[in-house]
Amino acid sequence: MRWDVVGWVAAALLLFAAEALAPGAFMLWMGIAATAVFVAVLLLPDTSLLLQVFAFVALSFVSIYIYRTWFRSIDRDSDRPLLNRRADQLVGRVIVLDHAIVDGKARIKIDDTFWAISGPDLPIGSQVQIVALDLDGTTLKVQLA
Repeated sequence: MRWDVVGWVAAALLLFAAEALAPGAFMLWMGIAATAVFVAVLLLPDTSLLLQVFAFVALSFVSIYIYRTWFRSIDRDSDRPLLNRRADQLVGRVIVLDHAIVDGKARIKIDDTFWAISGPDLPIGSQVQIVALDLDGTTLKVQLA
């Protein structure tokens, strides 16, 4: 068995193993490219090492490009679109102020987190509804409920 054939099999297996250890579909496509070069070297045994490496690099780029444009562009509708968007989950919620809103700003504790809020000046104990987020995404806009 020739060393270049063994090398491409080893490269493919190592890339597949790396994909199994750190999934992300990047190494998978490089492993597929190494497998394709392995098959090509078996079918065309007089292929130079330079051409083999060039084919591997080209196939890697092409396969990763196809993966990124085709497979990742498929819409993935989530059954929980607000899962990791905590501030967005709070919009619409009614809360009682534990600090007065002075000059349009205050802090409030919701569940286990302190949030900056903005809205009209209101005394402690007022019920407010969270209506939106500021552009920074960390300040909740409130209005009297």
